[in-house]
Amino acid sequence: MEAKKLLEALSVAERLKSINRHCYTSEGERESVADHSWRIAVMAMLLTDEFPDVDINKVIKMCLIHDMGEAFTGDIPVFKKTKEDENREYSRLLSWVKGLPEVIREEWLALYREMDELVTVEAKLYKALDKLEAVIQHNESDIKTWLPLEYDLQLEYGWENVEFSEYMTELRKIIAEDTRKKIMNARE
Repeated sequence: MEAKKLLEALSVAERLKSINRHCYTSEGERESVADHSWRIAVMAMLLTDEFPDVDINKVIKMCLIHDMGEAFTGDIPVFKKTKEDENREYSRLLSWVKGLPEVIREEWLALYREMDELVTVEAKLYKALDKLEAVIQHNESDIKTWLPLEYDLQLEYGWENVEFSEYMTELRKIIAEDTRKKIMNARE
């Protein structure tokens, strides 16, 4: 990639450092989109041994680019995001990706297609990590930052995305138990 194009792409990616998500960190700071993407990529790296037949490098790439569209639209919490919001984000993202150098453009378009279709184990793993990281982050944040609807959402979110794997299903169960404990402790 020519140096000027690299800097242009990095400038777009840098926006994700400043776009806040709905959730807070354990230290009380707003989580950024970049924080979320980085951590799901780390999660993928940590699961290499659990998924030996999966192309973890591909999963990491999916994790790192999955929210790039939010550089153009900002982050909208899942419980507020409409199909129209999703379409606008995807349209703006595709418009930008089409301006990338051909080799990168083709790779990213293929990754986005694969993530959208959710057929491969790589895409399913990325999606499960995306959902679970959000629940983990909420569990790590102060419960005072939760909206009333999040008490149920924390226990319901992402189950359909882990069904492809016994390991991911077990992980989701453990995360749900952490959620229950957090809610119970807050009520005491």
